[in-house]
Amino acid sequence: MDTSANRRIILLGATGYTGGLVAQELVDQGARPVLAGRDAGRLQDLATQLGGLETAVADAGDPDSLQPLMGPGDVVISTVGPFERFGHHVAETAARAGSHYLDSTGEVGFVQGLVDNLDGTAKASGSTMLPAFGFDYVPGLLAGALAARDAGPEIDTLRIGYFHIGPMNPLVDLSAGTRQTLLDAGGTRMPMWRNGTSVQVRPGSASATFTVAGQRRRAVRLSGTEVVFLPRGVPGLRTVDVYNGWFPARPAQALMAASGVTAKLPRVPGALADKVKGRIVGHGGPDAQRRERQRMGVVAVALASDGTELAEVHLEGPNTYTLTGRLLAWGARELAADTFPHGVWSPVEAFGLQRLSDGAAQLGLTRVDH
Repeated sequence: MDTSANRRIILLGATGYTGGLVAQELVDQGARPVLAGRDAGRLQDLATQLGGLETAVADAGDPDSLQPLMGPGDVVISTVGPFERFGHHVAETAARAGSHYLDSTGEVGFVQGLVDNLDGTAKASGSTMLPAFGFDYVPGLLAGALAARDAGPEIDTLRIGYFHIGPMNPLVDLSAGTRQTLLDAGGTRMPMWRNGTSVQVRPGSASATFTVAGQRRRAVRLSGTEVVFLPRGVPGLRTVDVYNGWFPARPAQALMAASGVTAKLPRVPGALADKVKGRIVGHGGPDAQRRERQRMGVVAVALASDGTELAEVHLEGPNTYTLTGRLLAWGARELAADTFPHGVWSPVEAFGLQRLSDGAAQLGLTRVDH
């Protein structure tokens, strides 16, 4: 029987960079997760460091190794990105088993696939699935929902921008998983919500300016799960644009355009491609000291159909990776302690706006004046 008293929290990908942050946060928040991954030795080392946790060997690419791990009511956290490569079997196994599920993906196409292909399975099995439950894209969903509430029924458009606050060096301040995901996404079209329908748009095709921490910052248009989930809960919302202001806008747009061209060229031989990617992607991610030097900000602007600004919401919080670890740990503990709608949902839909706002504030993600 699925009761909160016997719901385990299982962390898959525990020995990776994001997985390690989540494992530490779970322990700091009072949980005793099962650490799962491919390398028994590394799992045991981490389990010992964190106070003697249970471990389980499982491979994200092997459904036969995943099925014995997940049971009805268990809470599964997946950090096995890039998710288009490694995440599908984990999500499918959790949905079929009736396990509750969160992941750290920033890949909007992967999330759309879960909505399209696993929502019915999850509802039938009793699984609550909350993909992209980290910096990508909980802050934007929360800010967007707050702006939509403040704007009222005249809302037509939401513009949401993600920013760093503090120094940013992509070579050391982005994790290997983030860099790999960016490489994999080069040249692909992304879903957008335009004029009341979902369309595919080239990333970087436009830019917009936001005020962040008192400064005007330009960001390039990308995508986010805001375009998938917010229209479901905001009547009259005809357009959702998501922007990223991590990097200077014009060089970022040029790089995205170049990625679209190179993606159509013949493949580089495997060994050479692996060597080049290895140098670009690297390993690990920013350490605690570097994370302390940087914060994140998200801005959501609600507009009427004539372009009149109706509401503007600013959220600020800790470093993106620190926040992702905290969010995933908090979300898993919530799923382990209570009952939520079954199916594939956004955090706003599953928890409700007030509960999510209160939880985010506890983790350091708060609304600020602008």
